[in-house]
Amino acid sequence: MPDTAPSNDQSSLQPKVEEFSIEGKLNGSMQDIKSILGRLPFYTIREDPNEIDFIKVESRNINKRPYLFHIIKIRPDGVDVVYSLIPDTSVSLRRADVLRQLSAMLSMISDVYSINQIKFIQYVDSVLESLIAGLSQTYTSLYNKYDYLLNEYRSLKRLNIEISASNRNLTLQSAALSEDNKVLKEQVSVLQKYSDESLMTLAEEWITVHNSSIDIVEFAKVYGVSPTRVEQVLDKMVSMGYIEVKS
Repeated sequence: MPDTAPSNDQSSLQPKVEEFSIEGKLNGSMQDIKSILGRLPFYTIREDPNEIDFIKVESRNINKRPYLFHIIKIRPDGVDVVYSLIPDTSVSLRRADVLRQLSAMLSMISDVYSINQIKFIQYVDSVLESLIAGLSQTYTSLYNKYDYLLNEYRSLKRLNIEISASNRNLTLQSAALSEDNKVLKEQVSVLQKYSDESLMTLAEEWITVHNSSIDIVEFAKVYGVSPTRVEQVLDKMVSMGYIEVKS
């Protein structure tokens, strides 16, 4: 299974949400937990009679809605963790990061709150196993792509030598090959035009020229892409810290 959150459609503009639960036991009071964890920066606290929620919004989309976030809900009998996954990022790395945040909190309140250690270790093991497998698959995938591109490069280089050698005597064939090469270049140009990296660069240039603002509809019209795709790329740029949303 792929180790990235899905994208490529309008639904991908909304982050995918996952959650898990761990059994726990309150050895002190809920007020003790609030007093200890209330000192953590960047968290918003929401209280219910039998639950304290610690909410961290890590980034927002261009509409200022929470995009990358996690919520740690502590109850007397357990902990629920809810977190978002953004498109085209590693699911395993995200799970590991949320687990790190949870572990830090649990260590701070270990004197007043305990969890089911067996279940927690089992979950940690599954996250680490998925992370290691994902890293291995990523390396294998990159190596295979490199090997494929290297073979393609060598094949194209040999073809170029053959075409150059026969160019003098094969004028008509050379013209046909030149036309084919033009079509291939146009196809590559189209592919590059629609890559995330290209759109991100164009968006940065647009924002610089237009006084730190971007008209999504106009940008999409100029570069021949859908407004939905532009919003998706802008959301990705916000989550990666390339641009910020104006208040």
